[in-house]
Amino acid sequence: MLLRYALHTVRDRKGGFLGAFLALMCAAALITACGTLLETGLRGTIRTERYAAAPVVVSADQNVHRTTVKHKKGKAKVKHKAKPIAERAWLPEDTARRLREVPGIGRVVPELTFLAQPLAPGAVDPDKPAYGHAWDSAALTPFALTAGTAPARPHDLVVDRDLAARARLSPGDSLTVQSTRAPRTYRVTGIAAPTGHASVTHQTSLFFAAPEARRLAGHAGQVTALGVIPARGQEPAALARAVAKALDGTTAQVTTGDARGPVEFLDAAGARVKLVSMGGAMGGTSLLVAVLVVVGTFALSVQQRHRELALLRAIAATPGQIRKLLGREALIVGAAAGVLGSLAGLPLGAWLHQRFVALGAVPPTLERTVSVFPLFAGVGATLFGAWAAARISARRVARIRPAEALAEARAERARPGWGRVAAGLVLLAGGAVLVAVLSVLRTEPASTPVTFLAVVVLASSVALLGPLLVKAAAAVLAGPLRLAGPGGRLATANLRGNAARMAAVVTPLTLLIGMTCTVFFAQPTLGDAARAQAREGVHADWIVAAQGPGVPGEAARKLRAADGTVATEVVRTTVRVGLDKYAAQGVTRAGLTRTWDPDVTAGSLEDFHRDGVAVSELAADQLDLKPGSTLKLTLGDGTPVTLTVAAVYAKGLGFGDLTMAHDLVARHVDNPLASSVLVRTSRTQEQLASTVREFPGLHVLAPAAADGLQARRQQDNAEVNLLAMGLILAFTAIAVVNTLAMSVSERIREFAMLRLAGATRRQVLGMLRTEALAVLLLGTVLGSGIALAVLTAFSVGMTGAAAPVVTPLVYVGVVAAAGLLALTATALPGRVALKPKPVEVATAKE
Repeated sequence: MLLRYALHTVRDRKGGFLGAFLALMCAAALITACGTLLETGLRGTIRTERYAAAPVVVSADQNVHRTTVKHKKGKAKVKHKAKPIAERAWLPEDTARRLREVPGIGRVVPELTFLAQPLAPGAVDPDKPAYGHAWDSAALTPFALTAGTAPARPHDLVVDRDLAARARLSPGDSLTVQSTRAPRTYRVTGIAAPTGHASVTHQTSLFFAAPEARRLAGHAGQVTALGVIPARGQEPAALARAVAKALDGTTAQVTTGDARGPVEFLDAAGARVKLVSMGGAMGGTSLLVAVLVVVGTFALSVQQRHRELALLRAIAATPGQIRKLLGREALIVGAAAGVLGSLAGLPLGAWLHQRFVALGAVPPTLERTVSVFPLFAGVGATLFGAWAAARISARRVARIRPAEALAEARAERARPGWGRVAAGLVLLAGGAVLVAVLSVLRTEPASTPVTFLAVVVLASSVALLGPLLVKAAAAVLAGPLRLAGPGGRLATANLRGNAARMAAVVTPLTLLIGMTCTVFFAQPTLGDAARAQAREGVHADWIVAAQGPGVPGEAARKLRAADGTVATEVVRTTVRVGLDKYAAQGVTRAGLTRTWDPDVTAGSLEDFHRDGVAVSELAADQLDLKPGSTLKLTLGDGTPVTLTVAAVYAKGLGFGDLTMAHDLVARHVDNPLASSVLVRTSRTQEQLASTVREFPGLHVLAPAAADGLQARRQQDNAEVNLLAMGLILAFTAIAVVNTLAMSVSERIREFAMLRLAGATRRQVLGMLRTEALAVLLLGTVLGSGIALAVLTAFSVGMTGAAAPVVTPLVYVGVVAAAGLLALTATALPGRVALKPKPVEVATAKE
């Protein structure tokens, strides 16, 4: 019975449910899109290219591990955790000798993979990074010569067919290659291409003679991986088991099938973790925002039907029946909106993935994976959100006596219920606690989710306390609004008499402005503080930077050859202390204090030796370190080292948490070239440029110019964050328009009565415009206040100073955009509502 009545109600009141339908559909699309990203991170395929002809691949362990044993009630509980390392781990070369004794192996092919960027016009393809290999490993794909001969001498080189076509190379041509050492010019002896079904589409391959490849790889006695090719008739699965048994007791990893892809494409394997984190954060924030928006939309919808529901109570409908009716209506609307929104979320998720790939946040080698699970998640979340929103919205009308319900249907309740006020105060207190917690969080992964959660919680408190806030705003604005004439006085009366309706509009506006300001200004706050520390700490006269992969060590040595010149090479990496990740750098120790001052607060950089480390105050606090302490850590390639703390410095945001010797770090990273070289000298910029002219792509920059280059890189990184949160902001903007349109459309009878009482069409529109501006002002104040509190706490935690970076022009743009949305969403429905004749509307049945 109730289901049939709910179906009839939805069918006959399509316009009344349209707002809720749109809000739920957008929520479903957003949750489904985030779900596809999350699923791609969990289950996305990384297909192998280089190892296509090797069914079994043996590689080093790309993780650090920690095993803990807890004893409880006489039982031991063992927990094992693993975290990925930042660079490629290398495998002992003698592992191949152990494998050659395994029955069923036809051939064991050692693989070397290292940086090798061709320096020729048209040679670089940003979508296909270039790697060097020994020609002996060409069989792993397999590559075969299509022209010329194999490399036999140190200066010989074979390039793949795509590179030859891009750079117009033929056998006999010369090609300069920037690898891990100084650039060297090679003679192209041959051109190779994959054979059979093999396809290499995401990388550029350069093949060197074996001795030259080992020199460039820089890992004597180690290999990147071993490709195992089975003997004729040998099953790969059985061979993989035999290989694993032979390597039992070592840390070597044996992979087959699609598991070979992550061994080849380490960036794609790392992107899985990032995508899971990004998809989970976006999905969680989307769900919280969706619940807040949908509850507000349903509350407005129920408020518009207050008279109908009161009449149902008056004719003996029980509170339980009213709740069930509204719940079934919500489930009907939620089911339709969830199905359509989830289907729309699939192409939206595809577009998001494409944009992340285009921005470089996700490599193209991580293929997008889609199943029915994101669809089910979108529909399920929508159904639950709709049902919960309807139950929450129906609490008041279902609980009170029928006579009170009929009275409240005619006039809004004088004050919100104590339960609503108490819940609002609890959420306000919770938001204050989150802001306080945010002010002591000093790492970005910890602070980012708390930042957006605090905004949503504080906006939720505004939703509950909204009627009181609107009445307070009406009291404050009463004087100025009277100056606007009849429309202003009518607007004041509406703000006071219909505070709950106005509060439903204030909430999405507050959320929109608060969330947008937080998204736009959180990253600049962190980035500008880091750049400020870097500017203050760099004492170099000039900075040498590279357009390509980095500054070769030979270029730094040439710079140092001049008397009185100090050249500090800087290499960036990430290390693990236990399972915790820390940004680190390696710096040249000679003359370090002349080019670099990280504001040492304990110890001295004069005592900074090869086995020493300088740590930031943050790392020192977290790891309980001081000068003289011993620090055990795992370098980027998985090599464990024990270092002695030489100094503690304050500018960790600008220079990373750990600083080690350059020659230590450079031997354990994939790219040992310096990201920059800090030069202290009396020589001019032109003289320095002349010194490094033989090294292609190097530029000598003033510190200010290098800072500008860093700012542009920071802006590129910010685009990823804006894209990640942009859809949530768009959803919130749609909610603002939707709620305003619903609020105005249901007042058609009120407008007719005003017209009959003598108000002109212009005065009614002026009243609506004044109301919209008043609501916009309140939403701007509340949203800006929330954003300011959250950003200030974020700044205190991350930078140590209450100095959030707010760009005035951007802020004005945010408020202007919100104002344009509010005025448009008010004016257009208002004009439509004023089209019918007032007499017809006033005499029509409700």
